[in-house]
Amino acid sequence: MSGILIHVSTPASGVIAVALAGACRRARVACSCFFTNDGVKVLADAAVVTAIEAAGRAVACEKSWEEHMGGATCPVELGSQTVNGALMGEAEKVISI
Repeated sequence: MSGILIHVSTPASGVIAVALAGACRRARVACSCFFTNDGVKVLADAAVVTAIEAAGRAVACEKSWEEHMGGATCPVELGSQTVNGALMGEAEKVISI
Protein backbone atom coordinates (compact mmCIF):
# COMPACT_ATOMS: atom_id res chain seq x y z
CA MET A 1 0.00 0.00 0.00
CA SER A 2 1.30 3.44 -0.95
CA GLY A 3 0.98 6.21 1.59
CA ILE A 4 -0.01 9.01 -0.76
CA LEU A 5 -1.07 9.15 -4.40
CA ILE A 6 -0.32 12.50 -6.01
CA HIS A 7 -2.87 12.78 -8.82
CA VAL A 8 -1.83 15.47 -11.31
CA SER A 9 -4.50 16.64 -13.75
CA THR A 10 -3.48 20.17 -14.74
CA PRO A 11 -0.24 21.76 -15.96
CA ALA A 12 -0.48 24.39 -13.22
CA SER A 13 0.20 21.61 -10.70
CA GLY A 14 3.89 21.15 -11.44
CA VAL A 15 5.19 23.33 -8.60
CA ILE A 16 2.78 21.71 -6.15
CA ALA A 17 3.76 18.21 -7.28
CA VAL A 18 7.44 19.03 -6.73
CA ALA A 19 6.70 20.33 -3.22
CA LEU A 20 4.50 17.35 -2.29
CA ALA A 21 6.98 14.78 -3.60
CA GLY A 22 9.76 16.53 -1.68
CA ALA A 23 7.71 16.58 1.51
CA CYS A 24 6.97 12.86 1.15
CA ARG A 25 10.65 12.11 0.64
CA ARG A 26 11.71 14.17 3.68
CA ALA A 27 9.00 12.60 5.86
CA ARG A 28 9.82 9.13 4.54
CA VAL A 29 6.22 8.65 3.42
CA ALA A 30 5.71 6.36 0.44
CA CYS A 31 4.12 8.05 -2.53
CA SER A 32 3.12 7.35 -6.09
CA CYS A 33 2.05 9.70 -8.88
CA PHE A 34 -0.47 9.54 -11.70
CA PHE A 35 -0.53 12.19 -14.44
CA THR A 36 -3.68 12.63 -16.52
CA ASN A 37 -5.46 15.08 -18.81
CA ASP A 38 -3.16 18.00 -19.72
CA GLY A 39 -1.41 17.45 -16.38
CA VAL A 40 0.95 15.19 -18.34
CA LYS A 41 2.56 18.40 -19.63
CA VAL A 42 4.35 18.87 -16.29
CA LEU A 43 6.50 15.87 -17.19
CA ALA A 44 8.32 18.10 -19.69
CA ASP A 45 9.77 19.92 -16.65
CA ALA A 46 13.03 18.34 -15.44
CA ALA A 47 12.34 19.57 -11.89
CA VAL A 48 9.12 17.54 -11.77
CA VAL A 49 10.78 14.42 -13.15
CA THR A 50 13.63 14.74 -10.64
CA ALA A 51 11.22 15.31 -7.74
CA ILE A 52 9.21 12.18 -8.47
CA GLU A 53 12.20 9.87 -8.91
CA ALA A 54 11.76 8.63 -5.35
CA ALA A 55 8.09 7.80 -5.93
CA GLY A 56 7.28 4.13 -5.70
CA ARG A 57 5.50 4.37 -9.03
CA ALA A 58 4.97 7.24 -11.45
CA VAL A 59 2.53 6.69 -14.32
CA ALA A 60 1.20 8.90 -17.09
CA CYS A 61 -2.13 8.19 -18.75
CA GLU A 62 -1.16 6.87 -22.17
CA LYS A 63 -4.16 8.50 -23.92
CA SER A 64 -3.44 11.88 -22.32
CA TRP A 65 0.25 11.59 -23.18
CA GLU A 66 -0.53 10.85 -26.80
CA GLU A 67 -3.03 13.70 -27.02
CA HIS A 68 -0.93 16.38 -25.35
CA MET A 69 2.68 15.28 -25.89
CA GLY A 70 2.50 13.48 -29.22
CA GLY A 71 5.54 11.43 -30.10
CA ALA A 72 7.73 12.70 -27.26
CA THR A 73 9.32 10.07 -25.05
CA CYS A 74 7.56 9.80 -21.71
CA PRO A 75 9.94 9.93 -18.72
CA VAL A 76 7.65 7.73 -16.59
CA GLU A 77 5.62 4.57 -17.11
CA LEU A 78 2.67 4.86 -19.49
CA GLY A 79 -0.55 3.29 -18.25
CA SER A 80 -4.30 3.34 -18.41
CA GLN A 81 -7.04 4.75 -16.24
CA THR A 82 -7.29 1.22 -14.86
CA VAL A 83 -3.79 1.71 -13.43
CA ASN A 84 -4.99 5.03 -12.01
CA GLY A 85 -7.85 3.24 -10.26
CA ALA A 86 -5.49 0.61 -8.88
CA LEU A 87 -3.11 3.27 -7.55
CA MET A 88 -6.04 5.04 -5.88
CA GLY A 89 -7.17 1.80 -4.32
CA GLU A 90 -3.69 1.13 -2.94
CA ALA A 91 -3.21 4.64 -1.50
CA GLU A 92 -4.04 5.61 2.04
CA LYS A 93 -4.62 9.18 0.87
CA VAL A 94 -5.12 10.78 -2.54
CA ILE A 95 -4.09 14.36 -3.22
CA SER A 96 -5.56 15.56 -6.50
CA ILE A 97 -3.98 18.67 -7.96
